[in-house]
Amino acid sequence: MSIVGFSPKVIVAASMTLFLFTSPVKGSNSATNDDVGALLQELEQGDPVASRQAARALELEWSKSGSASMNLLLNRGEAALNRSDYRAAVDHLTALTDHAPHFAEGWALRARAWHHLDEPGLALSDLQQVLALNPNHFHALFGLGVTLEQLNRPKLALRAYRLVLNIHPQYEEATEAVSRLTPLVQGESL
Repeated sequence: MSIVGFSPKVIVAASMTLFLFTSPVKGSNSATNDDVGALLQELEQGDPVASRQAARALELEWSKSGSASMNLLLNRGEAALNRSDYRAAVDHLTALTDHAPHFAEGWALRARAWHHLDEPGLALSDLQQVLALNPNHFHALFGLGVTLEQLNRPKLALRAYRLVLNIHPQYEEATEAVSRLTPLVQGESL
């Protein structure tokens, strides 16, 4: 889909997503809220080694669907993404989101597949689902920033990257994006 002819409806949806998720909720992810909350606190501490370990532990926690068949679909979707077979990834991950709509990681991976297929509207829709289910999903917020940048919305992208850094201050790509975009939107109100 061409960014030039991009629907204003999609831009409004992305803007609303950012406004709805400006305050990440610490520890509101799954049955292991205490573990997730502790890991999110570790992320905020700023120690690079502890942050990397906490981020990896959160990624592992978020990848647990609680179902062997859903985990199989997730693994197949991820394997397809890793081999750049984005259509197959969409197929596997669509089956996953159909059968486990409350499992945020399925939506997150499918958003990545849509991004690679140059479908920013579909990616934004899936990212909105991820963030509705898990407002602390820093990778989804980063993906939202990337997509908004693609759509030439630097102020909204900057806001998304700053939200990433509120949750995960050591997220290097978000730090770089904030440094790159801040001069571009300097003096403009967010």
